[in-house]
Amino acid sequence: MTALETTMYELGRLFLMPILVIILALFAYAFFTLGSFALEAWQRRRQTAPCPLRAHRAQHGSDSEELELLILHRLEPLRVTSRTAPMLGLVATMIPLGPALLALGDGDLSRVGEQLVVAFAAVILALITASITYWILTVRRRWLLGALKQVEREMAG
Repeated sequence: MTALETTMYELGRLFLMPILVIILALFAYAFFTLGSFALEAWQRRRQTAPCPLRAHRAQHGSDSEELELLILHRLEPLRVTSRTAPMLGLVATMIPLGPALLALGDGDLSRVGEQLVVAFAAVILALITASITYWILTVRRRWLLGALKQVEREMAG
């Protein structure tokens, strides 16, 4: 390998640990959010869930545009997580493939297996994270837009 190729290879390897840590953090966030989502769904079923838009409007006297911004702000972490997790999973899959291919060339199949385990575990966790957060994002968006419609009716009436 040339010096440029070696430098690029080493730079790519530097990103593996931080990306794996980020994927684990996003995975934990997805399950934390899933728990809070389950609680909110249970409260909605019992009709005891507080309306976050009504409370915000009561405190700040917000109009519809400000409430729409509040909705976007509340959904932003879910949107970012559901979109970046698969990309990070792909990066975490590709980085170990280089050493795995080098090990394959050397005939070291045990090292190939070790590298591929990391690669596939990372992408699986990332895709589970994205799936959970995208599902929650979709349902929460519907809930918040329904609440916005209700608040707008109250403002008009």
